Amino acid sequence: MSTTTPETRSTPRLLTEHIEWPTLPALQQPRWPDGDEVYRVRAELAAAPPLVFAGECDVLRSRLAAAATGDAFVLQGGDCAERFSESTADNIRDRIKTILQMAAVLTYGASTPVVKIGRLAGQYAKPRSNDTETRGDVTLPAFRGDIINDFEFDAASRTPDPQRLLRAYHTAASTLNLVRAFTTGGFADLRQVHEWNRGFISNAAYSRYESIAREIDRAMKFMLACGVDFESTPLSGVEFFASHEALLLDYEQPLTRIDSRTGNPYAVSGHFVWVGERTRQLDHAHVDFAARIHNPIGVKVGPTADPDEIVQLIERLDPEREPGRLTFITRMGAGNVRDKLPAIVRRVTETGAKVVWICDPMHGNTFESSTGYKTREFDDIIDEVRGFFEVHRDLGTVPGGLHVELTGNDVTECLGGSEKIIDADLEKRYETACDPRLNHQQSLELAFLVAEMLSRR
Repeated sequence: MSTTTPETRSTPRLLTEHIEWPTLPALQQPRWPDGDEVYRVRAELAAAPPLVFAGECDVLRSRLAAAATGDAFVLQGGDCAERFSESTADNIRDRIKTILQMAAVLTYGASTPVVKIGRLAGQYAKPRSNDTETRGDVTLPAFRGDIINDFEFDAASRTPDPQRLLRAYHTAASTLNLVRAFTTGGFADLRQVHEWNRGFISNAAYSRYESIAREIDRAMKFMLACGVDFESTPLSGVEFFASHEALLLDYEQPLTRIDSRTGNPYAVSGHFVWVGERTRQLDHAHVDFAARIHNPIGVKVGPTADPDEIVQLIERLDPEREPGRLTFITRMGAGNVRDKLPAIVRRVTETGAKVVWICDPMHGNTFESSTGYKTREFDDIIDEVRGFFEVHRDLGTVPGGLHVELTGNDVTECLGGSEKIIDADLEKRYETACDPRLNHQQSLELAFLVAEMLSRR
């Protein structure tokens, strides 16, 4: 049995790794059964090609700098926990379509450029409240995401397997390949704005979206009549960036490279990575990792966060106050956002840091339904977003973005919305392996409501 535990870990020094990592406490790490195999897998990852490039990360940093000043808005969305078996072309396409539709609504409705970031090609690990799960008389390791173990409840499936890190890498590579094809090969062409609804069930959100699509279509025809050459403009493709929580350090550390242009280290597992609410301890390994890399980075901030601690995180992660470097993703809950967020925003503003404020209205509003399903109420999600905008309006600061767990499928995982999903409906298409996600219609409804808030901003 490996000596690595969720509380402390020692990283082996690999000749193939570019960075020598210190031994620091690291929470939410698995108990690998074979330390030597982890060593071999890390070496293989360290020798693998990058999934993203440093220059792409720098482009995203400049886009986030614009969001920090209100000159753009960030839309970050995707699965709560990506599954290897669900990383199919259809699922990836429908997720991209949903994000593109939401971005079109936000851009057109609020006249604001939208920075599109997917929770994809890396969101394979999940933090858990408990190390184990008990069903009846059987207790097994908790499911920590496909990168570590399997969702099936048996001893073999739940045993952490280092070979899954390699499968995660290859799945991420194929996902990114498809995303790049979709977003640059004509699929995301704004002239195809009507086509993005193909295959989705007709509903109220669909009808409202089609109205926006017709207006965009008319605007495009007007520009064409005025002589605009669409083939020489970026309308045929979009920038799309990949993000995930940098949780599993045995995956993130070997996928860190030294940029040949600058000599700086970049995490090449994704363009944007964040440190979670459970792992943002100042003297622990996750914050140390984020401080060393030059990607734009995020930190999740919940209602129990101490404003002074958040200021210390700024000093650790963004000492030079670089625009676009640091994003705070707030996850307060609808009942806390108006009370807890203002003190944090005030303290951060006093430091002079040009951070991006993004609202995660999902994680603070999770509860167990009367039928036993983990779920969220759509009205609570909307209320937290409204509270987020109200706080920034009152303080004169910038609400910079939205972070949402969503899917392009017509699942029944979150209650409410115009479909009026109720407890009894959850079992119909409850497909998530971890947290409940907004379905396609609920995602579009959210986009319309946020566009209205943005237009008032």
